[in-house]
Amino acid sequence: MNEPHLVPLSALQHFAYCPRQCALIHLEQTWAENLWTAQGQVLHQRVDSQQAETRAGVRIERGVSVASDRLGLTGKLDVLEIDLATGALIPVEYKRGKPKPQHWDHIQLCAQALCLEEMRDSRIDQGAIWYWQVRRRQWVELDEALRRETEAIIGAVHKLLEGGVTPLPEPGPKCRACSLRDLCQPEANARDRSAAYVDSLYQP
Repeated sequence: MNEPHLVPLSALQHFAYCPRQCALIHLEQTWAENLWTAQGQVLHQRVDSQQAETRAGVRIERGVSVASDRLGLTGKLDVLEIDLATGALIPVEYKRGKPKPQHWDHIQLCAQALCLEEMRDSRIDQGAIWYWQVRRRQWVELDEALRRETEAIIGAVHKLLEGGVTPLPEPGPKCRACSLRDLCQPEANARDRSAAYVDSLYQP
């Protein structure tokens, strides 16, 4: 029997932002840098150093590997904070931009917490996202609604990656900030129905 495919934690945020972007990156191995992705790389250099420290009764661990057999997830946490007095675990995700009205970033953070809960046999009620553009931390309550939304996205990403088909684009405002815009060509590909036309010629 084949081992189940493990979904990278980063794929969840990609999918929540745009299923086509997720497929281009994780199915077709397509990637491109722009100003925002380059800034993100710089931001994560310290996180990727895996240096740990203790400050004010909190153990700070960086680049922590996590996984979930139940959900088929794998990846790394940017930062894990451990309260030495209570043992409480707080995953912290670092993002280049600023807080968003959508749940794209919250879903990735919640998935990290779900992995930690399975690995550490504990309950995690909140996490945090540190946004570089505004230089502040946003606390995120990991409530039942967010957990259900996250697990639904996890299931959808598994289905996408196992199906192996890249969705057609849905052009919109978020395409302007996407580093894959030139490779995706959302306007052109959204109008391209040539493959469907060719398939229709062979239908009885």
